[in-house]
Amino acid sequence: MESVNKIITQLENGYHEEALRGYKKILQAGTNEERFLLGEELFQYGFLEEAKSLFCRLLEIYPEEGEILVLLAETLIELGKEEEAILELEKINELDSSYPESLVLLADLYQMQGLYEVSEQKLLKAKKLLPDEVIIDFALGELYAEEGKFVQAINCYERVLKTKTEIGGVDVNQRMADAISAGGAFEDALPYYEKALDNKLEINTLFNYGFTALQAGFNGKAIEKFLELKELDPEYYSLYINLARAYEREEDSEKGYQILKEGIQFDEFNKDLYFYAGKLALKTGKEEEAEKMFRDALALDPELTEAALTLNKLLLHQERWEDVLEIVRIMEEGDEVETKFFWDAAVAHQNLENYSQALNCYENAYNFYKDTQDFLVDYGYFLIEEGKRERAVEIFNKLVSIDPSNEEYQDVLQRLTDDVG
Repeated sequence: MESVNKIITQLENGYHEEALRGYKKILQAGTNEERFLLGEELFQYGFLEEAKSLFCRLLEIYPEEGEILVLLAETLIELGKEEEAILELEKINELDSSYPESLVLLADLYQMQGLYEVSEQKLLKAKKLLPDEVIIDFALGELYAEEGKFVQAINCYERVLKTKTEIGGVDVNQRMADAISAGGAFEDALPYYEKALDNKLEINTLFNYGFTALQAGFNGKAIEKFLELKELDPEYYSLYINLARAYEREEDSEKGYQILKEGIQFDEFNKDLYFYAGKLALKTGKEEEAEKMFRDALALDPELTEAALTLNKLLLHQERWEDVLEIVRIMEEGDEVETKFFWDAAVAHQNLENYSQALNCYENAYNFYKDTQDFLVDYGYFLIEEGKRERAVEIFNKLVSIDPSNEEYQDVLQRLTDDVG
C-alpha cells in the first residue's frame, strides 16, 4: 500500500496539502483496500471527516459489512454524532463477526445517555456471545459502578483481574479500589490502590488512596499519601481540607491549620477552606485569626449559615453584643433564617439592655427551642429579671420536667411559686 504510506508520511511531515490531494485520489479512484487502510490511518490521526467519507464510500459497495459500520460509528462518535452512530450500529447483522463489538459500542452510547437498563441489556447479550471476553466484563463493571451497584461492579472487575490489570489504558486495580471504597469497605480497598500505584504513580489514584485511608481511620497513611500528592501537585485543591482533617484526627490541629492556610493560597475562593481553618484556629486558641477566617468565608458566601453560627458563638463568648447583632442582620437578609439566630439576638439584646427586643427574640426562639434546656435557662432567668414571674413559672416547670434532679431549678421554681401565690 505504497500510496497510503506516502500520504501518512506527508501528514507526519506536515505536508497537508499534498496529503489531501492523495486522499482525494484514493477516495475517488483508489482500491477498496486502499480506502479501508487510509480510513483507519486518518481516524487515528484525527482526520475524522476524511475518514468518514472513506468509510461511507466503502459502504456504498459493502452496505452490510459490520467492520466498516463499526469504524464509521466510531468516527461519528468522535465527531459528536452519537445518534447517527447508533443508527449505523443497529444495521449490523447478528451473525456478523463485528456484532459483539457493536453491542459494546451501543452499550457505551446508551450509558452516556443515562439509559442504563438498555446499556446493560446490550452488554449481557455481548457477554452471552463472548463469555470469556474481559473487555465486556470491564464495560459491565464501569456501568455498574456508574449506577452505584458496587457489588456487581466488583464482581466484574474481579473477573477482569484474573487475566488483565489494564484495559484501554485504565488500571483495573484502581477501578476495583474505587468500587470497594464507594461501597464502604474502605480498608479492603487499600491493597488495590497499592497495586495500582505500583503500576503507575497517578495523582487521582493517590488522592483516592489517601481519602479512603482517612475514611478507614488510617490517619497516618492518609497523611503520608496526601503529602506525597502535595509534593507532586501542590495545586490539587481537594487534598488540603482532607490532609487538615487527618492532622486534626491525629490531634495536631496546629499543623492542620497551617495546611489549610497553604491551601487558601492556591484556592482563595474556597469558602470551605476558610471555614475549616476558622474552626481549627479556634481549637488552637487563635480567636482573632478564627474570626478573620469566618468573616472571609461569609464574604465568599453570605448564606454560609454554619460559619455565621460559629462566628456568633465566638462573639458571644467575647461579649461583643453589637457584633453578634450585625451577623444576625446579615443572615436575616437571606431567604431562610436559621432559628439559632433568634436565640443569639435575644442574648445580645438582653446584655445591651434592649429588653423589649430581647423579649421579642426570646419569644420567637421559644417556638423552636421549647424543649432545649440551655435555651430555657436563658429565657427563664431573663423573665425573672423582667418581672414576668408567671411566665417564668411555666419555663421553670418545663426545666424541672426535663431535669427533675436539678435542685437549682426546684429552688427557683419554689421561690417563684411562693411569690406568685
